[in-house]
Amino acid sequence: MSRTATVERKTSETDIKCTLNLDGSGKADISTGIGFFDHMLDAFARHGNFDLELKAVGDLHVDTHHTIEDTGIVLGNAIKEALGSKEGITRYGFFLLPMDEVLAQCALDLSGRPYFVYDAKFNADKMGDMDTEMVREFFYAISYSAAMNLNLKILDAGNAHHMSEAMFKAFARALCMACAIDPAVKGVPSTKGTI
Repeated sequence: MSRTATVERKTSETDIKCTLNLDGSGKADISTGIGFFDHMLDAFARHGNFDLELKAVGDLHVDTHHTIEDTGIVLGNAIKEALGSKEGITRYGFFLLPMDEVLAQCALDLSGRPYFVYDAKFNADKMGDMDTEMVREFFYAISYSAAMNLNLKILDAGNAHHMSEAMFKAFARALCMACAIDPAVKGVPSTKGTI
């Protein structure tokens, strides 16, 4: 069974198309018009072993907010759609990721109930052409559109680039773990019978 989804979203602010394969090999073809954000999405695909094609055109003459937030919404919807019924999945994922002086922690539950906890204090306003405050907005959008419980923290802070990249990679590894098929799981991993 192919766990692939294609999601499109077009508004007066953005036009985004995303194809995600949860059982990929880390191939990425990404263009958002925001160089640093492209770098983060590429890291997400490679370290999660997801195949990701994503094209976003947004109102960058305003700022990066709409493009990054709406990309989070589209990617979250693609994750949710690609998971389908969630039968046989591990459901939970967690990862501690060091990147030089930085340590990022990510834990998530593909519970069908969105909740977001975030703790990261940046010492810079921007990373290239991306505002540091947009890291939170991106992951918030993913957690709610994918209906996942997402807990993301920086335990040891440092360089803003390292902090952001460590969070994207930790999220990728935790999501890869949670999406994995566990042969010991019969049906949906929930006492409710659905997630």
